[in-house]
Amino acid sequence: MADREFDVIIERDEEGFYVASVPQLPGCHTQARSLDDLNDRIREAIELYMEVEGGELPRLQFVGVQRVTIAA
Repeated sequence: MADREFDVIIERDEEGFYVASVPQLPGCHTQARSLDDLNDRIREAIELYMEVEGGELPRLQFVGVQRVTIAA
């Protein structure tokens, strides 16, 4: 099986936890107190996702992030 690359979005919540999600894999996310721990955890989450889903995974190309402002 060929190596796969995944884009990971990293945010920090109001409690200081880092939160990682993988746009190509719906529902694949995790959190941690440090970026090092987050990196380990998101790798594990991706591997588990691939194991559970099996078969062919979606091949979406990450384009970018856009900030949208909505008047309050």
